[in-house]
Amino acid sequence: MSSAVVVGSGPNGLAAAVHLAARGVTVRVLEAQETFGGGCRSSEPTLPGVVADDCSAFHPLAAASPFLAGLGLEAEGLRWRWPEVQLSHPLDGGREGVLWQDLDRTVAGLGRDGPAWDAIVGRTARDFATLVGEVLAPPVHRPRHPWALARFGLDALLPATLTARRWRDDEARALFGGIAAHAFAPLSAPLTTSVGLVLAATAHAVGWPVAEGGSQSITAALARRLESLGGSIQTRTTVTSIGELDGADLVLLDLAPAAAARLLGPRLPATTARAYSRFRRGPAAFKVDFAIEGDIPWTSENARRAGTVHLGGTFEEIARAEADITRGRMPARPFVLVGQQYLADPTRSRDGINPIWSYAHVPHAYAGDATEAVIAQIERFAPGFRRRVRGVASRGPAALAAHNANYVGGDIGTGATTGLQLIARPVLSPNPYATGVPGVYLCSAATPPGPGTHGMSGYRAAGAALDWLSRR
Repeated sequence: MSSAVVVGSGPNGLAAAVHLAARGVTVRVLEAQETFGGGCRSSEPTLPGVVADDCSAFHPLAAASPFLAGLGLEAEGLRWRWPEVQLSHPLDGGREGVLWQDLDRTVAGLGRDGPAWDAIVGRTARDFATLVGEVLAPPVHRPRHPWALARFGLDALLPATLTARRWRDDEARALFGGIAAHAFAPLSAPLTTSVGLVLAATAHAVGWPVAEGGSQSITAALARRLESLGGSIQTRTTVTSIGELDGADLVLLDLAPAAAARLLGPRLPATTARAYSRFRRGPAAFKVDFAIEGDIPWTSENARRAGTVHLGGTFEEIARAEADITRGRMPARPFVLVGQQYLADPTRSRDGINPIWSYAHVPHAYAGDATEAVIAQIERFAPGFRRRVRGVASRGPAALAAHNANYVGGDIGTGATTGLQLIARPVLSPNPYATGVPGVYLCSAATPPGPGTHGMSGYRAAGAALDWLSRR
């Protein structure tokens, strides 16, 4: 029987382990932290019994993932829960852009900009069943649905700043801009439309659900599936050299490229070593968790029912803030994401105290304290929020990196998503997972299709490893 070691237990590492174990490989997962799950963990950082997600919180790509959705993890206890409103983007004066899972309702709510939303986002949503496998595949692949991919690609290549010109009112422009800002990149950069299109279309196709009990439920379900297949997870185990893993037929690394290079040392071919050394890190997140009494007093009506709320004002304000952080400047009003997971999953609350998950986009390795900037953005659109706060826990870029070594400098996307690196992660190749060391593969979010709790990087890397094993 063949054997494999997976270093790192994030969603991609566990997805790789499950795929290998399902093919008869004996798998061990080694994790340096006390708990497995990587960016898909949950804890109680503010008050006992009030559950917050440590990083990844809403999971449209997990629900849409061809691999994760096909595993039937409901049998392992995973339960998806959907908010009534998928996303609200408040604006000053009580206005807001609202994204419902129902495409027609969203189009109607955007007024004169509704037809353009339907033409751009709606078309992608209607093609979603055929597109999802294409956009979650390596960039260099033979498409199964070339015409649908080509239609998507014509829009996806554009900067979000150009796409936003298709809408005339602030509500639609800001709604799309906030979604595109998940790229952690200047909205004037090519391909930023692709991020907005994929996430918005996913909201219409499958929604932006949360995992009941916290995001840890996703990785816990994967761990149970792995154990049922004979695999194991060993925490508090740090691997510093590939020599420690000699004897395994396969090694998969759920690591950032620089960490993989250190582990592989002189075994790493020079060409791969150069590519890994050139891999650029992206801007950072500054995370703030709140425990509040009752609900956030949003001025915008639908924000009170939304699972996710984007705070950044108009499209132009968001664009300026995202340009600032990529230049290393901390904006006075950063783009802030707020999660109200408890609306869909009340098991996270306790005795009328609800968890509020949030983070701001900040420069890479930002050393300041953005807590007050986050609170100010919430207060801007929900006056009186501060009075309801009963507990606060902040985690800046350095603390995020200490909690998850892949988040170097607070970069929760494991690498910048600008320029060629959006598709060449970490190399442009039909097999970007191969390190050049026989039997060793990279399976983190630094490989295609990139950030997100979809497990597809791990699944694809495991597939490449199995192909190599069969040829050997």
